[in-house]
Amino acid sequence: MKRRVVITGLGAVTPLGLDVDETWHALLEGRSGIGPITKFDATDHASKIAAEVKGFDPERRIDRKELKKMDLFIAYAIFASFEALEQSGLVIDETNAERVAVVVGTGMGGLPYIEEYAEILLTKGPRRVSPFFIPMVIANLASGHVSIQTGAKGPNSCVVTACATGTHCIGDAFRMIQYGDADAAIAGGTESTITALGFAGFNAMRALSTRNDEPERASRPFDKGRDGFVMGVGAGILVLEEMGSALARGANVLAEIVGFGMSGDAFHITAPPEGGTGAAQCMRATLGDAAITPGDVSYINAHGTSTQFNDLFETQAIKTVFGEAAYGLAVSSTKSMIGHLLGAAGGVEAVISVKSVAEDKIPPTINYEEPDPECDLDYVPNEAREREVDVALTNSFGFGGTNACLAFRKFRP
Repeated sequence: MKRRVVITGLGAVTPLGLDVDETWHALLEGRSGIGPITKFDATDHASKIAAEVKGFDPERRIDRKELKKMDLFIAYAIFASFEALEQSGLVIDETNAERVAVVVGTGMGGLPYIEEYAEILLTKGPRRVSPFFIPMVIANLASGHVSIQTGAKGPNSCVVTACATGTHCIGDAFRMIQYGDADAAIAGGTESTITALGFAGFNAMRALSTRNDEPERASRPFDKGRDGFVMGVGAGILVLEEMGSALARGANVLAEIVGFGMSGDAFHITAPPEGGTGAAQCMRATLGDAAITPGDVSYINAHGTSTQFNDLFETQAIKTVFGEAAYGLAVSSTKSMIGHLLGAAGGVEAVISVKSVAEDKIPPTINYEEPDPECDLDYVPNEAREREVDVALTNSFGFGGTNACLAFRKFRP
């Protein structure tokens, strides 16, 4: 029999705050974390705006010598992981270390240092490349450092599935606990990719919003005037535990994770298929895994990137799966406030979904001003809403046609 899995801790570093509470309150207030780029000179770039993390001081928790061995995406993951562990009250020691997994992924890894050391190589030669360069930038070192810092010796893994990364990581950790490979897990996603090279690449694809004069209004999922996503950075981490062991130690359970679904579009390297068939398949798989019906779902934290096709086809997928019940759902995209955190998006949006279940509050989709006739669901426009949230889904879809979905439910022992 599959074991039940609960969420006992949350951690986040986002463009709206350096912890979960700060981020959550800003989301409920409908504040935007998007502004002009400060990380590099964006004068020659088509898009000059981003959702940057502000005021982050990694030395508050990480020794300066250790920081020289890691890119910022690793530091974000460490901070969010410790916040989640502290809230959960889970102590990792010699009695349980081998039963605690770490599954933390990133979409693009250490792009800032890759860019920096490519320049060093070309201008100063190979001898000036740091011996720590490779461990600084490879994707699995976020998971590796979190394991080292926390002492968790269970399964250690890193999923890299573009914008579905964080959701796949949490789903994998869920399955590890369900089937007995671990009793607890630290899981989620992290990203730090605001660099000239990263922006040049996304700008070349015409994927980014160019509403540069109004950065706070640039990300507008499902709105008729949407013109592209806004890149963001940060990390979102959950502590998952087997229900029995969590209750035995007196943990405060925030929600139960009850379903995980995956699918592949087999269609295009960047575009979703018309009708969102892969997304629909993914949501159906999640409902089946959770043994719930479409009518049980109260809220969907949508992938909702603010791009033309993604928002349209996700809307179509929701209507395919939920039928008439789709019009009774609350569907919001918090990317309207924090931007698209790429590999961290699924982790942060899972944190938000758990908070919605725990507090019966739904953050809004801000900048929803002109309805798109083809996007006709309830997107919780511009103001947060109090509503009982028994079950929340969170969707994540990535380049390459990879899709992931999670279901969280109010905990009932």
